[in-house]
Amino acid sequence: MKLKRLLSVLDVCECTADPELDIRDISFDSRTTQPGDLFAAVCGYESDGHRFIGAAVERGAAVVLCQKKPEVDIPYILVADSRLALSRICCEFFDNPSRELTMIGVTGTNGKTTVTTLIKHMLEQCLHTKVGLIGTNANIIGDEVLHTEHTTPDAYELQKLLRRMVDAGCTHAVMEVSSHSLVLHRVEGIRFRVGIFTNLSQDHLDFHKTMEAYAAAKAQLFAQSDVGIVNADDDWAHVMLEHAKCPMHTYSAKRNDADLVAKDIRLSASGVRFVAMHGDAIARMRLGIPGMFSVYNALSVIACACALGISLDDCSAALDTAKPVKGRAEVLETDGDYTILIDYAVTPDAIDNILTTVREFAPARLVFLFGCGGDRDRGKRPKMGRIAGQKADFVIVTSDNPRSEEPMRIIGDILKGTDKKRRGLFIEEDRRRATALALSLAKPGDTVLLAGKGHEKYQLICGEKLPLDERETVREILGLPHDTGRKKP
Repeated sequence: MKLKRLLSVLDVCECTADPELDIRDISFDSRTTQPGDLFAAVCGYESDGHRFIGAAVERGAAVVLCQKKPEVDIPYILVADSRLALSRICCEFFDNPSRELTMIGVTGTNGKTTVTTLIKHMLEQCLHTKVGLIGTNANIIGDEVLHTEHTTPDAYELQKLLRRMVDAGCTHAVMEVSSHSLVLHRVEGIRFRVGIFTNLSQDHLDFHKTMEAYAAAKAQLFAQSDVGIVNADDDWAHVMLEHAKCPMHTYSAKRNDADLVAKDIRLSASGVRFVAMHGDAIARMRLGIPGMFSVYNALSVIACACALGISLDDCSAALDTAKPVKGRAEVLETDGDYTILIDYAVTPDAIDNILTTVREFAPARLVFLFGCGGDRDRGKRPKMGRIAGQKADFVIVTSDNPRSEEPMRIIGDILKGTDKKRRGLFIEEDRRRATALALSLAKPGDTVLLAGKGHEKYQLICGEKLPLDERETVREILGLPHDTGRKKP
């Protein structure tokens, strides 16, 4: 691609490069730069890409996109914000694939993975079309599952992925849109047909600093959406509505004045049932995932479907066939006489939701194992400990992804919210041993809830990514055969 095409989407402060230069590819990691690439020097959260311009030049970079003039001899494009500029040129480099897709974006602290998965299912069932998904668990193109490292990929990978979706025949794409991706311009240049806000609770304050800033980051989604959908029962809904620059629709399980309302809500161990009311339309809904949070997840999916012209009756039929999402209130199949659940809960609100749900349908004792990620919001740790101590019979505090932090420091922060003298409180840094302890405490009829890992199959400890699949750990402890993933005949 000619450089002049990429320059056409930028506000350039200074350019010393030949507009007729052929650009082979775009890179922002000097270690992967190839001859003929445009290297984007981005000021990152932890490092400054301008430090690596020399290394990119040595690897054959043809031109540098930067917001500080390079100290080495290389043609450059000087801009005010190289991160924003990178997102814009990535859109252009891949020929703006999002314009060929009906884009649906979902933001919020909890529920994004389940909601996006259910929307994909809804669209495929109701519209009989091929749908792409970008999310925490995986990136999916139709039935093809691709590994992912981030909730929302960086701008280059995101645009590349959307192009693959278009080329594969997808007509729609639904994606989780993190607050980081909005603030860091990863989704710059994407126009969402529908933007959805699920909820907001404490998380990522290491990055956003305040809940107000966190909410404002989420609200940015509605500056690039045609239609917005908001959970009217959330305490931060007003922020989304006040900052919106598009028509907004609301859903509620409590308010009669919302655009979509759930009535006659019935909760059971097998799932949720309710009556959905949207204007003059009424339909009964059933979703085979238990908990009040499932009602809200279902409402956001139904509201999205309605915005796309899908009837309530068709929504009902699609939800009825939806399956639980891996790592979200997932029941492990074992031969034991107690129940083992795996859930991704990593925030105070998510822990509260899953513990409340289990308590509603598990009459016996609840054994709860959890930890908290390192190098992240420390303020939420005592809150998670307090909720665990209030709602579980046995609490085992262990490691999650400590990253560069000392695991016992994280555990110490969690314990600040607990009664250290309470019976049934255990501390075990090693997650495998902690899991074995949790299983040893269980008696017939009990529930063991393992929180924090969910779909993840690793632990991040001291910069190393170590294999840890909670499902396989349980099977090993119980002496069960390895799960090959094949269905039993």
